[in-house]
Amino acid sequence: MSTVRAAPGHYLIASDFDQTLSFNDSGLVLSELIGVPNFREKVAGLSDIHLVQQGAELTYLLRHDPEFRCVRREHLIETGRQVRLKKDIKRFVTSLEAGADEYHFSFYVISAAPRTVVESALEGIVPPDHIYGAECAYDATSGEICAVTQVPAGYGKVAILEALASQLQISPDRTVYVGDGSSDVHVMLHVNSGNGFTIAVSEAKHITRIARRTVISDNALSVLVPILEDVVGWDAARIRQLFASKGLALQAWDKARTDWVTLRQYSDGTR
Repeated sequence: MSTVRAAPGHYLIASDFDQTLSFNDSGLVLSELIGVPNFREKVAGLSDIHLVQQGAELTYLLRHDPEFRCVRREHLIETGRQVRLKKDIKRFVTSLEAGADEYHFSFYVISAAPRTVVESALEGIVPPDHIYGAECAYDATSGEICAVTQVPAGYGKVAILEALASQLQISPDRTVYVGDGSSDVHVMLHVNSGNGFTIAVSEAKHITRIARRTVISDNALSVLVPILEDVVGWDAARIRQLFASKGLALQAWDKARTDWVTLRQYSDGTR
């Protein structure tokens, strides 16, 4: 899909966290930390009955599941420390801060995971005021999570993205969103409708069909490739040169277009 390149200027780049900047789900890390073995089954159950927005399952469990009632703020902080991040996130963020040619980027993280987890995981990499996540309130006596005041899942991510664009005075066509899963569908559709740019970092069909580009890599710097190519307008040689200046070689940069086809035999045998 071709992209109409906007003029140089200020761009908003927003990214999901779980399995976009990290390798694993922070809810799974937390459940292992507190000894709850069936996190995936709990999430699947919530998904089956459509009780909460996709991506907000962990926040629901923190408030309503007895096995998660033991969670305190220190557990969320430790979860963030144990989350396995993708390589070179710090270099990715600093590269965006440096900009390219006359293009300038403001980077934010918008996640349905508890903000405390994301802040802990990205400490020293992304400023806390550039991180949006589920907001939890704690009982002053017990320390138990007693309320959830915000969950950026589904349309919640759209609302935050719109607020940021308004605050930064950035038009829809200067918005880039990076995500990996079903909780990013609404926000990607929203960005695409404004002629912005969307990047998927997983091979999930429901997201790759929506995203304008898909990048599969274990290194966060890989997301620079479609930004530099489709937004800034650099050619492959210049992009390779930039990576080389960082001591990295683009050893495998394969582009592919995949058609997903299902064929069914007519039941009456007609052709």
